Amino acid sequence: MVQAWYLKNNITEPQKPNKDEKDNFLSLEELKKKTGVEYWKVDADNYENEGLLKKICEDRGYNYMDEITCSPEKLPNYCEKLKIFFEEHLHSDEEIRFVLEGSGYFDCRDVNDKWIRIKVNKNDLITLPPGIYHRFTLDENNYIKAKRLFVGEPVWTAINRPIGDNHPARENYLNLTKKGF
Repeated sequence: MVQAWYLKNNITEPQKPNKDEKDNFLSLEELKKKTGVEYWKVDADNYENEGLLKKICEDRGYNYMDEITCSPEKLPNYCEKLKIFFEEHLHSDEEIRFVLEGSGYFDCRDVNDKWIRIKVNKNDLITLPPGIYHRFTLDENNYIKAKRLFVGEPVWTAINRPIGDNHPARENYLNLTKKGF
């Protein structure tokens, strides 16, 4: 099951948990309320027969998927890519990841612009809403294999902060945070 907590300020070792001094975990309900991030547990070893991934894809219009493996051995320009993934950015579309193997961290800004760290493991499927500032890094295991899901053709355009502050997806996201997810 996915875990989420507030990050301490000024982290220097991104691949460590970096829990804030309160060390409080957020429930899935709190995570959704504070960020709009949604979560499902999907059996990574049996997802084709289980049917849940297929249903999620049908319900949400995901019609394209691919796989990415992030590890020093599998990802070309590994160190450079991790730096890019860890730059704070947003997308104009949802970011959907289904973890098949391994683990990592998604950091997202809450409604008050504070960082929440989301630890994802095998069987976790999360969606980050369009317009949310976020970043990704591996944990100390240095390995994750995940399916990336998309509506239509894949889009990997990252809009870094502060450029994204005036992007329509960001404005829509901020309006949703005011209304509640």
